[in-house]
Amino acid sequence: MELLTLLPDFKAMGIEWATFWMFAALFGLLLTGMPLAFVTLLVALIFALGWFGPMAVPLITSRIFSFVNSFVFVSVPMFVLMAAILDRSGIAKDLFDAMRVVGGRLRGGVAIQTLLVAVVLAAMSGIIGGEVVLLGLLALPQMLRLGYDRKLAIGVCCAGGALGTMVPPSIVLIIYGLTASVSIGELFTASFLPGLMLASFYIAYVLIRAHLNPALAPIPEPDESTTVEKLRLLKGLILPIIVVIFVLGSIYGGIASVTEASAIGVIGVMLSTVIRGEFTLELIVGAAKRTLATVGMIVWIGIGASALVGVFNLMGGIDFVSSLINGVSDNPTIIVLFMMLILFILGMFLDWVGIALLTMPIFVPIIRDLGLDPVWFGVVFAMNMQVSFLSPPFGPAAFYLKSVAPPDISLGEIFQSLLPFIAMQILALALLITFPGITGR
Repeated sequence: MELLTLLPDFKAMGIEWATFWMFAALFGLLLTGMPLAFVTLLVALIFALGWFGPMAVPLITSRIFSFVNSFVFVSVPMFVLMAAILDRSGIAKDLFDAMRVVGGRLRGGVAIQTLLVAVVLAAMSGIIGGEVVLLGLLALPQMLRLGYDRKLAIGVCCAGGALGTMVPPSIVLIIYGLTASVSIGELFTASFLPGLMLASFYIAYVLIRAHLNPALAPIPEPDESTTVEKLRLLKGLILPIIVVIFVLGSIYGGIASVTEASAIGVIGVMLSTVIRGEFTLELIVGAAKRTLATVGMIVWIGIGASALVGVFNLMGGIDFVSSLINGVSDNPTIIVLFMMLILFILGMFLDWVGIALLTMPIFVPIIRDLGLDPVWFGVVFAMNMQVSFLSPPFGPAAFYLKSVAPPDISLGEIFQSLLPFIAMQILALALLITFPGITGR
């Protein structure tokens, strides 16, 4: 009780100053290096006690329970487990080798092959970290060996690996759907074409750059492989494509929910490792540990963000912030652009999970009040997160690639290499806002 007397009376300050001090406390504690989950939980507890008193603590626990009690949330560890098994198996390597046959002797073919592999991997798992690392291990050394421009090779690996944000089954879209109470199946359907559109932008960029400056992407030496060897390599496409068809086909065909489809995907990937003779106890244990670490981080951030948003809502903060955002303009497009600016700035410093869980409870009701489609807005949000994955100073894709890149490739060079791809992401985002019909909504 003595501790409570030390807390300021936030209620007496009014919601305006309380909001200011809440965000100041958030960023101040984040600068100390404290994990986002603990920061949000601590700030939620302090403001709950300072505004409502000790009787407010059950409010926090009820918010936490509502977050972790969602059945759809089960799909998150399933898709993460798929990515972890892919990481440890040779499926991705064989997929890359098979795509080499497809690329042939096209100028820039290895870069395009890398992007196609990225799309298939994204459609299998929806996780970006593992994809960037896989492409950094498989594709980057090959492009550098063939004499590709370093910045082009780096940009293709990072941007391609980040496509998991847009291409279903995207974990970003699942978390958005949970937060915004939107159908995840509809989000997947709406994001499919924009995800392919962004991948096609990357492919067009590679082809145009290679045509204008052939030295950037030399043509590979003639492939001396026999037809039999090429057919053997193409077998590497079969299992991944079957998994993608079963996962996405079951969702789009209405046969299974997202949660059930995620379980189908895990079974499909595990059977693939059995067929390939790679299934071992060590592989499964390693994949399970990786899944626990990743999902544990998502759950803790979700718990902290849910508690903070719940307390802020009860304080009247969401209504206050909504009135501020609505006061920016009477034009819905200007309001959406203002939201995108906020998300872009937050994306420079925060993880996408925290951004989604902190902002979407505020933004989505505004979107609904404006008469806009929350499913379309979810796709726009995911595209914005594409930018945050690549943009400095946080840019997790750059750090993932740096962890496996040759030592002479600096983090600064990686971020420089990503600038054209960030520009293409912003172009895709602008097209989505200007022409919502791209999502089919």
